[in-house]
Amino acid sequence: MKKFSVYLLFLSILSGNALAQKNILHDNFKDNLVKDEITRSYVTPLKIVWLSDNENKQVKNPQVLLTQFDGQLSTSGAGMCVLKSDNEKDAAVLLDFGKELYGGVQVAAAIRGDKKPIKIRVRLGESVSEAMSNYGGDGKGINSATNDHSLRDFTLELPWLGSVEIGNSGFRFVRIDLLDKDIELPIRSVRAIARYRDIPYIGSFRSSDERLNKIWETGAYTVHLNMQEYLWDGIKRDRLVWVGDMHPEVMTVNTVFGGSDIVKSSLDFAKNTTPLPGWINGISSYSLWWIIIHRDYYRHQGDLDYLKEQREYLKNLTAQIAAKVDNGVEKLDGGRFLDWPTSENPDAIHAGLQALTIMAMEAGIDIAGWINDAELKSLCKKTLEPMKKHSPSDTDNKQAAALLSLAGLLKADKASDVILKNGADNFATFYGYYMLETLAKAGKYAEAMQIISDYWGTMLDLGATSFWEDFVYAERKNAAGIDALVPEGKHDIHADGGSYCYVGLRASLCHGWASGPTSWLSAHVLGIKVLKPGSKTVQIRPNLGNLEFAEGSFPTPYGKIYVKHTKQADGKIKSEIDAPKEVIIKR
Repeated sequence: MKKFSVYLLFLSILSGNALAQKNILHDNFKDNLVKDEITRSYVTPLKIVWLSDNENKQVKNPQVLLTQFDGQLSTSGAGMCVLKSDNEKDAAVLLDFGKELYGGVQVAAAIRGDKKPIKIRVRLGESVSEAMSNYGGDGKGINSATNDHSLRDFTLELPWLGSVEIGNSGFRFVRIDLLDKDIELPIRSVRAIARYRDIPYIGSFRSSDERLNKIWETGAYTVHLNMQEYLWDGIKRDRLVWVGDMHPEVMTVNTVFGGSDIVKSSLDFAKNTTPLPGWINGISSYSLWWIIIHRDYYRHQGDLDYLKEQREYLKNLTAQIAAKVDNGVEKLDGGRFLDWPTSENPDAIHAGLQALTIMAMEAGIDIAGWINDAELKSLCKKTLEPMKKHSPSDTDNKQAAALLSLAGLLKADKASDVILKNGADNFATFYGYYMLETLAKAGKYAEAMQIISDYWGTMLDLGATSFWEDFVYAERKNAAGIDALVPEGKHDIHADGGSYCYVGLRASLCHGWASGPTSWLSAHVLGIKVLKPGSKTVQIRPNLGNLEFAEGSFPTPYGKIYVKHTKQADGKIKSEIDAPKEVIIKR
């Protein structure tokens, strides 16, 4: 009877009747099945960077690894890449996938005479130096790699005539070593497994400066890679919801992808895992950023129901912040932090926290108006008034000067003098966004574009395909790129760079907080500024600086805005604008 039932099920599937519409997998696991929103795609390497030998002894036919593979091995062993180690040296190959990605690696081992599993080592790297490094070293240098947050150095066995998939990390380079000696390992393929959200890039930017165009795209791509289960800060390390770091990322999401549930789920995750009186991520400024992000996200996307869901937490958090203000001076406890470069400068931190508290109270006033909460508005105004009378020194610090200016405590012209001192020196990947915003406030658009070209552009010159957690501009001198072996006498920008949590190869080369130029170029060069919630009113006032033209698109809940600005012979700008009928455009 059992066999007959199975036969009937088989016939029903063939005939397409109602029973065939059942999802047996879903039914079997319906109580604990969670659908993955992330897309998986296989990526073929583009280049062989290095081989353990070039004499066709240890590594034969490596070029086959650069050819497309459909995932299906066969019983033919012809045309394989063959590795063979000896007692003096491991057979090894280093592959370049051409671009930073997040995911793992698939190694497909072909048929061979001996069916015994063969041991290999796989190393992932955001740079060539990292892929060539050993795990467990201390401090800087080639052996300063770590496995924090995600494993990147594996020893495993390959089956006979089979494939293995390993790893979830951020990387561009993969090194494969054969650890077993005096045995041949035929490999058909080494493919990256890219994990990403399959979403369109609605926003765009193109200008007469190809370097700026590439920077805009790289910032967008950096954030896209970090849009995984939540909005992360980094894909190799810091695969966490760091709310302060999220603000530049959310502005990039608004600029490139439009409304995204990942922003809301990440903000909710931070709230739900931080019962008051705790500070989000243990850092008081990150709770301030939580308020500011809600204001900026609602202004762009206009989801009032979601904003109203924040009322209770927001009111209690605001009251907690207000209680930490004494005679107009912030006295925030918890982790007192802006960014790592200022972490040992308590005066700059105070200046920044004073400014951020003001900015959070201003955001609270906006939100209170939108959700019609007079009590919240009154508390924010009462806290804000005396704070405006206390203006700390900028201590000649670019981060502090930027925040003080954005909070209205320091004139933009004076702040811009601090920020432009020595150009891109002492710029920062995270707070560089607010430095650029301050330059725009001072009307110094050409100068800001030059800083973008110098600072973020130099990362591209050094081989970046996504923007880094940290970059010290002065270290560009005598630096080798991340995409090749570092010649003797050259500065290894990855292994020898970094400080604090990002020392040496621990540093992330894909960090969403570094994406600031993407939203900045759209906001200030294309001149697209959202004025009313839900992007219902948008101002368009371009600032081309030395550019001949700039054009691009910008997402709104009603569709995208398209603009093209062309500088005429007399210096005036001719603009073409196409916007959804629901959006009011102000010039």
